Amino acid sequence: MAFGLVFVISPPRAGSTLLTRVLHAMPEVLGGPEPHIIPPLAHQGWWRPVHAAPYDPLRAARGQRAFVSRLPAGEADYLAACRAMTDHLYARLRDAERPSARLVVDKTPQHALCLPFLTRLYPDARYLVLTRHPAAIASSYARSFFAGDHRAARRHDPILERYIPPIARLLRERPVALLHLTHESFVTRPEVELRRICDFLGVPVHPEALDYQRAAVPPGPGDPTGVGRHRRPVADGLDAWVHDLARPAAFAEVRAQLDVLADEDLETWGTPRAGLWDALHRAGQLPPPRPLPVRHALRRWLLVTLRRDIDHRPHGRLVRAVHEASAVLLRGAS
Repeated sequence: MAFGLVFVISPPRAGSTLLTRVLHAMPEVLGGPEPHIIPPLAHQGWWRPVHAAPYDPLRAARGQRAFVSRLPAGEADYLAACRAMTDHLYARLRDAERPSARLVVDKTPQHALCLPFLTRLYPDARYLVLTRHPAAIASSYARSFFAGDHRAARRHDPILERYIPPIARLLRERPVALLHLTHESFVTRPEVELRRICDFLGVPVHPEALDYQRAAVPPGPGDPTGVGRHRRPVADGLDAWVHDLARPAAFAEVRAQLDVLADEDLETWGTPRAGLWDALHRAGQLPPPRPLPVRHALRRWLLVTLRRDIDHRPHGRLVRAVHEASAVLLRGAS
């Protein structure tokens, strides 16, 4: 390709839309809404199956595994075919919207849930990994989409449990060229972080890009709240989660998600467990401590132990086999 690809890896509500808007405001970079073209490819059957589809996903997965295993280069041929499609789509978009762009940015959040596939599909791309205090992510998610109801937000999507472990693993193993950024640093020191980003991407520094509203973006999936209110990165919402989690019920829901995460993942994320609630302590708004119920402590231990490197351990294959057999048994059940 005559241009490079940049993947922004982050959970929802971590500032990825803001970051992409700033990148898009530079003439060498094409950003825009979330394309969502790669995650479905990771669930066609060879890498991972889907759980529901208008076709039979289990039969399709078996068929693809058998078919790809017959190809001369096996998985490499499959990845090459997927890459040919996505390369073409990225190239057509760039040629249509910004032919001079040296980089095309894709910031689809669900990439975090198929990182092994993505990093093998595009091992030579650049990866910007954006993190944010986990409690701030959960708070923003609940307030933006569930009117502050943390229980409803967690039931809909426990984003801390789903997104933090795979992204933390990426940060530890670094199978690709990546730059770790934090939302907090980006909004408090935007000029410094912009220089780091540009150095990593190999493009000139454009300080004026921090006025991200100067470059219009087409409509599409992405952050529907917040970014449009300002013209440049601002830190005025950094402490919103502190006041939100002063409510005992909200704090309990967020803590429950964090309790099942591995200490190693929180350390890699940049928020060690020992200091998770320092901001609440400083504000005098930490709810009264409650001991972790035994059942929750056991659940945390089981999840942390069994999740670790699950794809390369015997029980991982067993779990996936049982999951597939269960799907067959429950198909059509009322």
